[in-house]
Amino acid sequence: MSRTGFEPADGHFAERVQKSFARQGIMTFMGATLPVVEPGYCEIHLPFKPELSQQHGFFHGGVIGTIADSAAGYAGYSLMAADAGVLTVEYKMNIVAPGDGELLIAEGTVIKPGRTVTVTKADVFIQKQGKRKLCATMLQTLAVRTGLPEFLG
Repeated sequence: MSRTGFEPADGHFAERVQKSFARQGIMTFMGATLPVVEPGYCEIHLPFKPELSQQHGFFHGGVIGTIADSAAGYAGYSLMAADAGVLTVEYKMNIVAPGDGELLIAEGTVIKPGRTVTVTKADVFIQKQGKRKLCATMLQTLAVRTGLPEFLG
């Protein structure tokens, strides 16, 4: 059983999630990786670089939101059938500490999977000098799309 208690609908979920992630131009552009894919749980890691900063030298809030959206979205996608796709419908994020550090780690988790709508969350941590601190928390709603080839992966 997974850390979330959910079982994937597709036995090849990890490969499907990784292939989809590899096609996301924004993740490649930013330098993000997806080192952990489990049923209902994904992690995205993003090393700091100046191009991702705001005017004070911290990770920009939009960057924090981007990896939170993808981590939670891929957590949801990991539980979906092979013929399903996913779209973010809505998310609400609170930034609770500046993104001041060397590495962002977004942990996406499924709260409630569904046939047409899935609810997920993400916690984003900032790592600085080996210490992790909560930076942001997000709640997300995903639309499950089936039978539409343009939404697969």
